[in-house]
Amino acid sequence: MPAPPSPAPSSPGAPAGPAQPAAGSPTDSRKRSSSVRPVLRDRPFRLAVPPVSGMLRPRLLLTGVLVAVGTFTLFCWGLAVGDYPVTLPGVVKALFGAGDPGTVIVVQDLRLPRALTGLLVGVAFGVSGAVFQTMTRNALASPDMIGLTEGAGTAVVAAVVLGWTGGLGLSTLGLLGALATALLVYALAWKGGATGYRIILVGIGVSWICTSATDFLVARGNRFEAEEALGWLVGNLNGRTWGQVDALAIALAVLLPVALGLGRWMRTLQLGDDVAAGLGTPVQPVRLALLLTGVGLVAFGTAAAGPVAFVALACPQIALRLAGTPAPPPLVSGLTGAFVVLGADLLAREAVPGTELPVGIVTGALGAPVLLWLLVRANRAGSGG
Repeated sequence: MPAPPSPAPSSPGAPAGPAQPAAGSPTDSRKRSSSVRPVLRDRPFRLAVPPVSGMLRPRLLLTGVLVAVGTFTLFCWGLAVGDYPVTLPGVVKALFGAGDPGTVIVVQDLRLPRALTGLLVGVAFGVSGAVFQTMTRNALASPDMIGLTEGAGTAVVAAVVLGWTGGLGLSTLGLLGALATALLVYALAWKGGATGYRIILVGIGVSWICTSATDFLVARGNRFEAEEALGWLVGNLNGRTWGQVDALAIALAVLLPVALGLGRWMRTLQLGDDVAAGLGTPVQPVRLALLLTGVGLVAFGTAAAGPVAFVALACPQIALRLAGTPAPPPLVSGLTGAFVVLGADLLAREAVPGTELPVGIVTGALGAPVLLWLLVRANRAGSGG
């Protein structure tokens, strides 16, 4: 029999090192993946001038940029489709007042208010949902789950059906309705403090009260008033004007910086009330400020386009998983909300030829599976009751 091959001679005095993994082996692939993973790892930073420190999150920044690009693409796409089709380069030119005068009129005067309303409504609902889910530490807490959109809807429907506005616009009435509902929920949930769990339970009950009141008002109104109210209640972007855009843009310009400015305290609330108080966070004042900020965002968004279903619930959870953060990031949640609303509106306009469906029908159909998935996850984690 032939003798087995002898091992290759080693040079004298050379230390015996560990065997190197072969190329393509599992160990080699793990090394390559571990060398790529630190690229998107969070890194702390500290600046001497100005004296600022924090955490740099490359994955969060990348997610925000990609979602913003996708949102702008859908925004331009929505301006391009219609009875008078326009190319995407033509849309970009028309936005700056260049190109064919007819195209400029179609884009800026006829289609731009609707697209801007959808964009701003998505941002308002997304940020509001992130605020409420962070404040209550519950993925199921959103304005349309704890009665705020229903309260705003009841106030607006009452004005439409009863014909009484007191000289106030629909945006103001929606704000007052949502604010009154929020204060009622907060007062009923107060027991030496208002915890997120009690806010959710009380909010669900108040939500059904507002829904019953809205149904009563719709049944009491005549045919035309009921049709107008129902068309608004389902969530609709048809026929939006510059008046709704201006009111919502002003509200976002005021409330969005407030929500972002409260971000540090929002993160400490994630640790629990006792730990947050130990870190110097005024828990109840911060929670009340977050509540009022979220109410303002959802009230102006609801007054502009109606209660667009499931945007405030689903978009913060989508943003959380895309960005890989422990809590829903407000700004990325707002961009995700804009992306979802613009995409749903585009689908509602093009899904059935010759028919423009309300955008709330599409978001409701897409958001219901997300709600069921969140409930299943909560039950598996032992927090679903």
